[in-house]
Amino acid sequence: MNRFAKIAAAAAIALGAGTISANAACDNDASTETVLGAGSGALVGGLASHSLVGAAVGGVAGGLIGNTIGHSNNRADCRRAASRREYRREHDAYYIDRDGRRHYY
Repeated sequence: MNRFAKIAAAAAIALGAGTISANAACDNDASTETVLGAGSGALVGGLASHSLVGAAVGGVAGGLIGNTIGHSNNRADCRRAASRREYRREHDAYYIDRDGRRHYY
């Protein structure tokens, strides 16, 4: 039961650390997610197998998964930013007066 508790604690820490960098930035940078994934994968892999090989395999797998998640988040952030730019472009070019008429700048 002690081994299971260690693995559960490591998984909880890894999942909690994954939510730290939850800000929207369209900068095509997935390094934070890659490092967090590699670190948590190495931690869980090392605790699960009690060996350095398990930690190395977990680190590589976690890094790959973290990198994939980071790029997916960047795509979503870029789509969201483009949508906001388009909305502003459509709605900032005019104003509507109290009679409901559009006045263009």
